[in-house]
Amino acid sequence: MHKSVLLDECIKYLNIKDNSIMVDCTLGYGGHSSEILKHISKGYLYAFDQDMEAIEYSQIRLSKISNLYEIIPTNFVNLKDELAKRNIKQVDGILYDLGVSSPQLDEKDRGFSFHQDARLDMRMDKRQNFSAYDVVNNYDYQNLVKIFRNYGEEKYANGIANHIITNRPITTTLELVDVIKHAVPAKYTREKHPARKVFQAIRIEVNHELEVLDSSLRQALDIIKVGGRIAVITFHSLEDKIVKNIFKEVTSIDPIIAKLPVIPEEYLPKYKIVKVITPTDEELRQNIRARSAKLRIIERIG
Repeated sequence: MHKSVLLDECIKYLNIKDNSIMVDCTLGYGGHSSEILKHISKGYLYAFDQDMEAIEYSQIRLSKISNLYEIIPTNFVNLKDELAKRNIKQVDGILYDLGVSSPQLDEKDRGFSFHQDARLDMRMDKRQNFSAYDVVNNYDYQNLVKIFRNYGEEKYANGIANHIITNRPITTTLELVDVIKHAVPAKYTREKHPARKVFQAIRIEVNHELEVLDSSLRQALDIIKVGGRIAVITFHSLEDKIVKNIFKEVTSIDPIIAKLPVIPEEYLPKYKIVKVITPTDEELRQNIRARSAKLRIIERIG
């Protein structure tokens, strides 16, 4: 079963009170949400997810703990709108766990894994039509290179894009793995799995992961109460860079104003960085998928 990464640290630093209104932007299979529910006997939890299989599983899991929650079946980019529909303008805590959950990777039909054969898919939301198959078979050379470079940080992006175009149509995950293997030097295939970065890039493109993160995180900063905290777990440098930059932006004083002997209150930051946490050795021993995780916590102070 999927193990929630940095679970204890999230619960500790979200400062959950008995009556807190909490949001889990990435319900998944309910690991973090279950723990949040146990801490709010007078509060309420709003949990977002677009994966119907995860929602069905979590519905059963959460209902065994309490009924003080609602699962909202949509992407967290709709955070503010969906909460506004429920007359919620401000909340006490917000959590993002941005990793692909283990069941999505393990369930081969979802087409996320480069270890198992399945039709190219990678949709977090199966209601969406656009999938990995469309990216691999319809994107031109320039666009393939661009996403492999920007979203996968793949140094052999050109060669891989060329090989993909030459070998179309490519229908399954292992067909794509085979094409990638033939496009890179043998030495590269010995270092790490040669398809890892390309699969990451395609998944990000299919689900618009970076654009929705930027938008949702800015909404979260808007609706968090004074004293409330936002916790974000990232799993790769691209996500982490977005979170780090947005947090830096809202916790910094304009360099020009910083030179004033007294800084007017309206120019002081309304947020402060609480902590940046990585998994302990013990957690890494128990859960290898935590190896690249990083948790950033920010608090609203004004």
